[in-house]
Parts: sequence; structure tokens; C-alpha cells
Amino acid sequence: MKRPEREAAVRQIMERAPAPVPPDLCAEAVRRGERLLRRGRLVRRVLWLLAWAAAVAFGVWAARVHPWTQPPSRTTPLTGW
Repeated sequence: MKRPEREAAVRQIMERAPAPVPPDLCAEAVRRGERLLRRGRLVRRVLWLLAWAAAVAFGVWAARVHPWTQPPSRTTPLTGW
């Protein structure tokens, strides 16, 4: 398709009557948008709750186990060699 043919096709498309828009399109879009925002807010809250629970669980575990200390030796060191 050459340029003049493309321009004629575009003019023909632009001269047509616009497609009818459903009357409740705006209300439907607002409803869906609000639902997406609520869902996103819920997901963020759940993720923050899980992160907080993981931090508390790690803190409790670290306080009880003391992973930063060296475990006791199971053998006695050799002395006097």
C-alpha cells in the first residue's frame, strides 16, 4: 500500500461515525478501578503482616538459640606436647 492509498484509507476511517460507547462505561471503569485499589491495599497489608511475623519469629529464634556464639567443643584440647 502506497502513501496516497494509506492516506485515503485513514481519511475514510476518520470520516465514519464514531463507534457507540456504552452508557455505563464510566461507572464500570470506576467500579473496577476501586476494586483493583482495594485488592492492592489488601495485598500490601498481608505482605507487611507476613514481614512483621517473620521478623518477630526470627527475633524469638535468635534470642533462644544464640546463633552468634560458638558451640561448645566436644573434645578436649591437647596440652603439653
